Amino acid sequence: MPGLVLAAVLCAALLHAAWNAAIKAEPDKLRAAGAVTLGAALLGAASLPYLAAPLGASWPYIAGSAALHLIYYRLLAATYRDADFSHAYPLIRGAAPVLVALANSGSEALHPAQALALGLVFAGGAVVCVGGGGLRASRRTLGLALLTAVIVAACTLVDGLGVRRSGAPAAYTAWLFLLTGLGVTLTGPRRLHAELGAYVRARPLLVLGGGIATVGSYGIALWAMTMAPIAVVAALRETSIVFAAAIAAWVLRERVGPARIAGAVLIAGGAAVLRLA
Repeated sequence: MPGLVLAAVLCAALLHAAWNAAIKAEPDKLRAAGAVTLGAALLGAASLPYLAAPLGASWPYIAGSAALHLIYYRLLAATYRDADFSHAYPLIRGAAPVLVALANSGSEALHPAQALALGLVFAGGAVVCVGGGGLRASRRTLGLALLTAVIVAACTLVDGLGVRRSGAPAAYTAWLFLLTGLGVTLTGPRRLHAELGAYVRARPLLVLGGGIATVGSYGIALWAMTMAPIAVVAALRETSIVFAAAIAAWVLRERVGPARIAGAVLIAGGAAVLRLA
């Protein structure tokens, strides 16, 4: 994997952990998710006049991914209402690349070193989840987190295929987040519509910062999928678990024990092997 792609995906992982933590830190997770998607939609709309349109073959993927993202943000808000960030995030992020790799194994062959790297990343996620107490969470939390992981995997696969057909990764990303933001705003519960305006006016940094982090993290990942195998990019993104553990401990003041540290080391080792491969 080229060094530029590696650095970009690591940056995307940090941005992803940051905007998820911002939603977790808010008392109303659903409105926070709505504010983040609104910010992403505004950024997408502002950039479209300067971008070439995606090729026609990619539009079904954009529409399908936007529909999946509507489900994703609602599941994410529900999951973070039930669980600590340091429990829910590793469950979601650790399971998703496993599902991507299994679903994608027939279409993209991996180098043995890349397979080893995937194994290290998966093992790190498992250590964080099991040793860190994730599997002792409520059944509702586990169910929501794993269902969210399924949607994450589906989005990754759909967008990995769609962005390669678009001929314009930046425009693909902009349209995706514009449609997602509109969908979240227009189809959410009535209380979300009634209160979102006042909520975002009171939290402009959440809208702007969350929107930038969301678009940046996913847009970088989509671009990387045009430069490297989808499963490898999906696995490398799981270094966000390392960043999430640091944010949980130092910003959200959650307890992060030895198991999560060990898991972070395994994930970082997987990232290093990917670089060497």
